[in-house]
Formats: sequence, structure tokens, C-alpha cells
Amino acid sequence: MKSPTLLADPQDFSLVLGGPLYQLWRRLFLTGPALELVARRMITIPAVAWLPLLLLTTYERFIVGRAVPVPFLYDLEVQARYLVAIPLLLLAEVVVHQRIRGVIRNFVDTGLVTPEALPGFRAAIGNSMRLRNSMIVEVAMVVFVFGFGWAIWRGDSALTSSTWYATVDGAQTRMTIAGWWYVHVSIPIFQLLLLRWYFRCIVWFLFLRSVSRLPLRLMPTHPDRAGGLGFLGLASHAFVPVILAQSVVVAASVGSKILFQGQTLVSFQYEIVGFVLLQFLLVLGPPCAFVKTLLALKRQGRQEYGVLAARYTAEFHSKWIQGNAPPGEPLIGSADIQSLADLANSYDVVGEMKPAPFGKDTIVQIVGAIAIPLLPLALTIVPAEEIIKKLFGLLL
Repeated sequence: MKSPTLLADPQDFSLVLGGPLYQLWRRLFLTGPALELVARRMITIPAVAWLPLLLLTTYERFIVGRAVPVPFLYDLEVQARYLVAIPLLLLAEVVVHQRIRGVIRNFVDTGLVTPEALPGFRAAIGNSMRLRNSMIVEVAMVVFVFGFGWAIWRGDSALTSSTWYATVDGAQTRMTIAGWWYVHVSIPIFQLLLLRWYFRCIVWFLFLRSVSRLPLRLMPTHPDRAGGLGFLGLASHAFVPVILAQSVVVAASVGSKILFQGQTLVSFQYEIVGFVLLQFLLVLGPPCAFVKTLLALKRQGRQEYGVLAARYTAEFHSKWIQGNAPPGEPLIGSADIQSLADLANSYDVVGEMKPAPFGKDTIVQIVGAIAIPLLPLALTIVPAEEIIKKLFGLLL
């Protein structure tokens, strides 16, 4: 049987190291066994999706100018998707791999995984790694994005005027050469990278759900107010680049429609709310697998420490209030009062236990990653000049 130290080794669990695409990248010298060469991936993969578009639109004279209402370099969504979002999604692989590795180590190093739970913990790791490496799942994603991804994208991108990737002539829409590459190569590449992240979130949730059913050694009085599981919030922080990448694309897409199609920010309110809810579900959904466990631990802790508090306070009252203290024992300097305070603090910690193993700082980081790219869109409602004037009016 492996020792706990070996169980925490990076090779035992990773949401990123595995799958056919990872193996392909290794054969193409785009990554090493521990996700080295991240800069090479951040340059090569976006280049395959974006650089041909630049060259083809230059050839067709759609890169800038007035040949079409929306030339290539003015398309905010495309620039955001391939020059910002894809590099962020690739960088997030390194961040998540390293952070999750530490989280798995904490399960063992902190003693949460007892000898009785060790076989189940190992089984959960094995099942998750088999799912992560599933060729069926990854091939299905590749077939889906390259076979039908363009139809899904096109369904939300009905053209009313010509653009760099398609020209509109009455009821006829003709795809440009650059548009052909965009629809059949560039869009599927982005969709595949994003779908893989959604799949990894599912693998992470299934793993945590399996671990939550094990007989872990959780303490209701742990100072992290999460029974000792507070370190799971660190794992949620690691997904911030994934959220930021998606938010950049959403902001650019909405911004393009506001600039070139005359739409308003308010008309996208439901889509933005849905996007925010999706991000919270993807990032905070997995640690919420412990909600039932933590609520049960809190109830148990309140009952057990409530009984202990009742016994102690009764004896304290009998000794010091009713005068049953041994003759000559001084009240000043007695450890009984400090013990009473310590017991009260322990009971307060139990009462303050969180229903999920993450705190406000995790929520703030997620909200920040969502909001920062979207904030400039507010200028389409209230001009920056008016905001500055009101600000100086308040200050001066």
C-alpha cells in the first residue's frame, strides 16, 4: 500500500496532466511532463487560430478600411478571444495543476484522511484520473466542436451587414476565405479549450463528492470555520484565470454589438446574469459537495459542545457561585475562568461554521474576475466625461 506521502505526489492527481490532447501536445513538443513550455503553447496555439485570419484578411483587404462595416482588426471579440482568452486558458492549466496538487496534499498532511478512509481516497483519485484520461470524452468533444461548433456559434451570430468573415448581399451570405478558416478552425479551437475546462470542473466535482462521503476526520472547532476544509478555497482561487478569460470574451462580444449593431448594454442583462451564475456554478459548485457533510458536522458539534458546556457551567456555578469551592482556593488566578472563556470561544467557533468550505475572499476574487472586463461597458450607459465631472463635483 502506498504511504500518505506518495498519495500526495503530483503524479497521483491532476486535472490537467492527461488525455489524448495532452499526449498530442507532448509529441508536438508543446509541453513537458509537468506542463513546462507554457509560453510556447501560449504563442503557438493562438497563432494557429489567429495568424491565418490576419494574413487572409490582409489578402482580401478586409483587415482595415471601409471595404466592410466591421474589418478584422476592429472586431473586438476576435482579438479578445485569440489574443487574450486562449493564452489565459492555457496559463490557467499551470496554475490549477500546481494549486490542486497542494490541495490533495493537504487532505493527507492534515490528517483528514484517516487510515480507514485511505483506500476510498485512493479509489476516488483513481476514478477521477481514469475519467480525466477518457479518450471517448475527449474525442467526443473534438467531434462536437469541429462538426457542430460552427452551427452553435452561427446561431448567435446572424449577420445583418457584411463583415470581414462574410459578406451579405440581400438574402445571400457568402463566407470569405478568412471566414472559412474562422468558422471551421479558429472557433472550434477556442470551443475545445473551453469545453475541456468545463469537463475538468466536472471531474473536480465528482472527486470532491466521492471524498465527501468518506469518514474524514473533521473537527467542528477548527479555526477555519470549515471543519478543516478551508484549504479548498485555495483551489477555487486557481480557477480565476478561467473566469477572467471567459469574461473578456463576453465583454468584447457585447462591446462589438453595442459599437457596430447599435444595441444597448441593458439588452444583454439576462445573458450577463446567466454568465455570472454559470461561473459561480463551475467554480464554487465542486466544494459545495461538502455542504451536507459540514451542516451535519455543525449540528453534531453544537450538540456535543452544548452538552460539554452545560456540564462545565453547572460545575462552575456550583463551585464559584454557590460557594462549593475548596477552602483556601483563591478565585483570582484560577484557571477555571480561563477554561470557561476557552469553552465559550470553542462553542462560538462551532456556531460560526460555514456551510461550504470557502469564504468571502473567494467570492470577492470570482466577482472581480467577472466584473473587471465588464466594467468598461458601463461607459456606454454613462459617458466617462460625465462620471469624471460628477466625481470632481463631489470632491471639490
